[in-house]
Amino acid sequence: MGKIGGFIDIGRQDETNIKVEERLKNYEEFTIALKEAEIKKQGARCMDCGIPFCHSGCPLGNLIPDFNDMVYKGEWQKAAEILHATNNFPEFTGRLCPAPCEKSCVLGLVNNPVAIENIEKNIVERAFANGWIQPNPPKVRTGKTVSVIGSGPTGLAAAQQLNRAGHNVTVFERDDEVGGLLRYGIPNFKLEKEIIDRRVKILEKEGVIFKTNVNVGVNYDIKNLDYFDAILLCGGATQRRSIPVKGIESKGVHQAMDFLTQQTKLVFNKEIEGEYISAEGKNVIVIGGGDTGSDCVGTSNRQGAKSVTNFEIMPKPPALRSAKTPWPYWPLQLKTSTSHEEGCDRNWLINTKEFITDSDGNLTALKTVEVKWEIVPGERPKLIEKPHTEKIWPCDLALLALGFTGPETTLSDQLGLTLDNRNNYKANNYQTNIPHIFTAGDMRRGQSLIVWAISEGREAAISIDKYLTSVSYLATKGNGDLPGI
Repeated sequence: MGKIGGFIDIGRQDETNIKVEERLKNYEEFTIALKEAEIKKQGARCMDCGIPFCHSGCPLGNLIPDFNDMVYKGEWQKAAEILHATNNFPEFTGRLCPAPCEKSCVLGLVNNPVAIENIEKNIVERAFANGWIQPNPPKVRTGKTVSVIGSGPTGLAAAQQLNRAGHNVTVFERDDEVGGLLRYGIPNFKLEKEIIDRRVKILEKEGVIFKTNVNVGVNYDIKNLDYFDAILLCGGATQRRSIPVKGIESKGVHQAMDFLTQQTKLVFNKEIEGEYISAEGKNVIVIGGGDTGSDCVGTSNRQGAKSVTNFEIMPKPPALRSAKTPWPYWPLQLKTSTSHEEGCDRNWLINTKEFITDSDGNLTALKTVEVKWEIVPGERPKLIEKPHTEKIWPCDLALLALGFTGPETTLSDQLGLTLDNRNNYKANNYQTNIPHIFTAGDMRRGQSLIVWAISEGREAAISIDKYLTSVSYLATKGNGDLPGI
């Protein structure tokens, strides 16, 4: 695999970015692609290790050394076939995945790991550019019908797999366009929406039917689902977490997803619902240090915020991999996103105590306190406030990027589904307590990564296929697939 000794002779090289002052002028993707010769060199760094742990790091079981080798040899079409054998949508993961495969790369023990994610993105983009990705409808239909509720990466992956197995698949999406969080939860500067549309057109030509503006159980009677032989619920974990403190209802305090969704709609001149949320000229504080918080930082800077501050209640992670998370585990390590680089005052171990308002109820400031975590073996960590550390921060717009507590219960209540102890939809091998109803993705496992979402969709498709036909020829992860391109 790769060039013998390539990992010694060739250093890691990543994509570069358009300068901050230029990319803040719009909501377009801003990466600068490497030249083909450089990408081939990056493929050559794959070190032919005895046991490629990148497989286990990736929930999809991607055949990473295999497509790296094809890239090094210039066999791009073969690389695309290998990549699509386990991953339905590498154009999404190649942009959005935090790349756990790279964190478990054997080369990472002694050097910078192979640039797997960027190689993946280059493979799929070359495949689209050369017309290698074409609709591949099934030759035989089973006559079985499946409804997929939710068109995020889980729903899309399951829909494509079930359609490949010959079932008639209808996808219901409550928003006006397909994509779930890919559409409205991820800013356009991280994923241009044409990338979604390009793939959806492939699925449509393969025979998948999409129905938008359909909120099952709300504006679509739940009884209509009786038409389908099997149902897959993958609407995500969309119950947003809040903070039970004084002033939370103030004018100027908003959920991050409302802010991000609205901005994406504005990019495409769509009508928005509710109050217009703007960061222009304001002191913005983003509460929550994850990817959603980072997206709020980047969006606020593009809107022309006066200042952007980020609070995180957890300690600042170490710059290098922590001994508590040794290779090949996902590391406890400081992550600095491109949005952070665009301008952000980051603060750790900060807890918000109060949202302060003027006489009209408009947000003017936040009161915080510094905290520490007390860890006692065998007990849950305790949050301890440090005395005499209260501080007032000027703030006109506070964005809550605190994650999600689980899926909405609209469907589970109406369908009579059992929940687990984390309020997710309970399932055994993706099958709920009602035999013909299945669930997958964040709705089943809780908020997680895009690679887990796609993996869940693929695995759920196998369970549904077996339920409908007693046997499934859909491959498990890492073992190839029905033809994808």
